[in-house]
Amino acid sequence: MTTSSQKKKGQVRSEHRFINPQGAEVKTRDEAFAAPVMDVSAEAMMTTAKLTLHNGAMTFAMEVKYNPNTYPHVVSGGRITSGICGAPWDITGGYVGQQIRLDAKRTGQGSCANTITIVGEFQNPPAYRGTYGFDGASSSFKHTTRYEC
Repeated sequence: MTTSSQKKKGQVRSEHRFINPQGAEVKTRDEAFAAPVMDVSAEAMMTTAKLTLHNGAMTFAMEVKYNPNTYPHVVSGGRITSGICGAPWDITGGYVGQQIRLDAKRTGQGSCANTITIVGEFQNPPAYRGTYGFDGASSSFKHTTRYEC
C-alpha cells in the first residue's frame, strides 16, 4: 500500500510512504506487498473433513486431511476408518475441488487389495459422484461421497 501527499501548484512532490498490511511503515514497495513470513508448522496449515462414501450396501467412513489454503485442496493424509475390507486404510494423497481424487493404501489385516483410488465430480447438494477401484484401477465401482456435518 502506498500513500502520498497531493502536489499543489508550485510545490515539489514528496516521496511515497509505504505501509505493510500490519500498518507499519516500510522503506520499499516490495516490502509493503511482500507476503508476511510466518513460522507455521505444516500441521497448522491442515484441516480435517469427514466424508462418507456410499455404494449401495457399502459405506466407507473417511477422515481427510487437506490444506484449505490451496485450490483444489491438496490432500496430505487421513484415514478410511471403516466400511472397507482391511480397514483402516491410510489416505496417502489426492485433491478435493470440482473433482475429488483420494489414494489410499491398506494398513489393516485381511486378504484385500493393497490400494484404492477414489475419483468423482462435484454435484449439488454437496457431494461427489464417481467411481473407485483397487490396485491401480479407479473405475470398478460407482459411488456417491458426501461431506459429514
